[in-house]
Formats: sequence, C-alpha cells, structure tokens
Amino acid sequence: MEQLTWTNGQGLRIYASHWPVSQPVAVITLVHGMGEHIGRYTHLAQWFNRNGVAVLGYDQQGYGQSEGRRGHAKNLDVLLDDIGLALAETRKRYPDAPHFLYGHSMGGNLVLNYLLQRKPELAGVIATAPWIRLAFPAPLLKVLAGRVLHRFLPTLRLPNGLAVHFLSHDPAVVEAYQNDPLVHNQLSLAAGIQLLDASIRLDQYAGETPLPLLLQHGGDDKLTSAQATRDMAGRLQGPVTHREWPGLYHEIHNEPEKEAVFAFTLDWMKRV
Repeated sequence: MEQLTWTNGQGLRIYASHWPVSQPVAVITLVHGMGEHIGRYTHLAQWFNRNGVAVLGYDQQGYGQSEGRRGHAKNLDVLLDDIGLALAETRKRYPDAPHFLYGHSMGGNLVLNYLLQRKPELAGVIATAPWIRLAFPAPLLKVLAGRVLHRFLPTLRLPNGLAVHFLSHDPAVVEAYQNDPLVHNQLSLAAGIQLLDASIRLDQYAGETPLPLLLQHGGDDKLTSAQATRDMAGRLQGPVTHREWPGLYHEIHNEPEKEAVFAFTLDWMKRV
C-alpha cells in the first residue's frame, strides 16, 4: 500500500491510500462512510488486488488522517469536489484502465450525487448501503432545530448517533471499530443538513442513470434503508443492477459473507 497526500480546494491536506496493480483489469476509487476512514477497507482492496483490480481511496476532509474539523464540511459541493480530485489522482496513475467509483453509506450518498450532478466519464458506479433514507425515522425536532441552527452555528458538532453494534454480525469488526483511534462520532450541523438534503434528493430522483450503476444493500441493515435502495433502483431507467443480500447488516463488505459480495461486484464490473 502506498500512502498519498494532496491539497484540496480549501487548502486542506487530504490523505489517501493506493493499493497498486500493474496493468489492472480495472480500477476503483473508493469513498468511505461516516465516522470512519479508508484504512478500514484494506481487506477489500487486497481482495480486489488479488483479482487484478487496483484501488485508491482517501480519507474525506474531517475524517481519518485528512485535515479539517472533525465531521465538518461547509456544503455538499466541497465533498463532491474531493471525489473529483481523487478520481484525477486515480486517472493519473491508470489512464487506460476502466475506472469505477465506489462509495459506502455516506460515501454511497456522495457517489450517487456525484453521478447525477457531475456526470463523470467512468465505466460505472457502485454504491453499497447508500444513505438514501435512514432505516429509522430521523427525530423531527432534531432535524428542525438543525435546519435553524446550522445557519448560525454551521461548525457546531453533535454525536452522529451511529449504532455501531449494527455494523456487522462479526463481533471482531465491531470491537475493532470501537477501538480505532481514527474513528470518531462527530457530525457538524452544516454537514448533517447538507447530507440529509442530498439523501432526500436521491429519494425523490426518477429518471435516467448516466452510467452503469450497481446498488447493493444488506437486507437486515438497521442503519440505512434497504427499502429506499430498492425503491431507487425501481425508479431509475437505464443500466441499473440491484442486489439485496438477505440477513446482512450495514457493512456488507465486513460481514462473514463478504467474499461473495466482492465476487458479485467484480463479476458486474467485468460485465459492464
């Protein structure tokens, strides 16, 4: 694994990990979820490496080893801009390989918005357990208060309320998450409202997908809504593949069945 850094449009140093492959069959640019960092995807990257796929992922601003106030982003556009910079770094290293953008949870929300708003030139987009709707109703008073206060206190951070015991059925995954010094539970009002509004737009979108799209979700996800992913797949027109994994929790890439998930993803990549 190669460690990389670059500076984004806000002057923040962004940390990235690159798992290289010589003459890869494809390349993945990876966007992680809320509270975590790209190091939690090492096993995923190594599996794809063994199957001829190079992987490059980065810590989002305010997460992991990247700079920025923990859990804060001033708006959605700066997060989408960071995806663009990561894709540019990937293309620089692999100009001739098919490129795929892959996001999980909050990262799934971001890559879907990037797909629909920025319409990139890629081989395809993969979103796992995307935040389109939460698996539980967001507290109305908390949302209303956040919408008012974020205009005056945009950087105010609150606990994100993530129920970590529902990440995976594997207790070792949950324990590692709880003991990981690079994991945090902070989310600013500005970032939270922007991401919530971005999820609502996804939940309402109906139309063409600009690129081949793979949507995957654990059927027993108690953090983000599998039904919302199912609904979005039904609304979209064009090359959309939807796979729901019965009984799996939120991090399908960290479940005991993860290699079946990886193999299904790679087969889809090869088909498109």
